[in-house]
Amino acid sequence: MLGVDVCEFGGQVLELLWLTMCYRGLLADKKDLSIEEERNLNYNPPAQKSLEEIQELDKDDESLVKYKQTLLGMGPITADLSVPNVQVTRLTLLCDEAPGPITVDLTGDLQALKEKPVVLKEGAAFRLKIHFKVTREIVAGLKYFHTIERRGLKVDKVSHMVGSYGPKAEEHEFISPPDLAPNGMMSRGQFEIHSHFSDDDKNVYLAWEWTLDVKKDWN
Repeated sequence: MLGVDVCEFGGQVLELLWLTMCYRGLLADKKDLSIEEERNLNYNPPAQKSLEEIQELDKDDESLVKYKQTLLGMGPITADLSVPNVQVTRLTLLCDEAPGPITVDLTGDLQALKEKPVVLKEGAAFRLKIHFKVTREIVAGLKYFHTIERRGLKVDKVSHMVGSYGPKAEEHEFISPPDLAPNGMMSRGQFEIHSHFSDDDKNVYLAWEWTLDVKKDWN
């Protein structure tokens, strides 16, 4: 319905490139496995090669070298070890009906997010947009996952495969498929959402809790 934007396409191609060069023999197996199947089969991805190693591979293949330059850039690698390799900076709810931007800053006090509910009109169509940076090395199999609770009871869960991305100065963006806010009088009220952003190696780059307030209107 939404099509594939340039960022998402680049992430998919980058994952294929990384898989091909790092573990060619497992490419066919991995692309046919869902997240749930990988978990059930205790799938463990092979060790990741560094960005420098990937840039050094197949240097005699001119077309592949140009391809890697397009995806990974041509500049020297800069490694700031004082920050995580993946930094999740913002969560935005994209909603055409909303009177203004709905953005959650994930760089400040995460504990305060639960006290500042995000208002969403009942039945409104929306998409999640996640902003993040990759600072040093290619990261594979990024995933976004959250559970939704109401009055202490789990009512839903959402999982999105974000993909694989290389380091660059600008932020990456991932946009989820469309979803609908709960609708009807019984669905109005506050929902507690527990989110986390992780990768294939089960590294959790950020975990946070936030509150969604579903109302009859935007006021």
